[in-house]
Amino acid sequence: QVQLVESGGGLVQPGGSLRLSCVVSRNIFSIYAMGWYRQAPGKQRELVAALTSGGNTNYADSMKGRFTISRDNAKNTVYLQMNSLKPEDTAVYYCNARILKIGVEIDYWGQGTQVTVSS
Repeated sequence: QVQLVESGGGLVQPGGSLRLSCVVSRNIFSIYAMGWYRQAPGKQRELVAALTSGGNTNYADSMKGRFTISRDNAKNTVYLQMNSLKPEDTAVYYCNARILKIGVEIDYWGQGTQVTVSS
């Protein structure tokens, strides 16, 4: 079992920045992949950014150049730095941990943190 706790959401003006944090209940070095997803009202949950245990990153096209995913293994924490925020970035942001167990992918989710971009 893996518990994930997000923090760092809030209200920010367009063009502003926020940094989300996700504290994981176990050593993240061994986790296959960590990611951030978001879900806006009336829309499906979508990938924002992902980071594999090997250090490879993947970003949704609309986030490239604005968002950065990173991790601190010593703190079992994954971060999402969000810059140049736009109103369309408003959503609940979820932290995800993907574990490989006997070849099967198992996903764990945090409770989500609200990000609102508005003037």
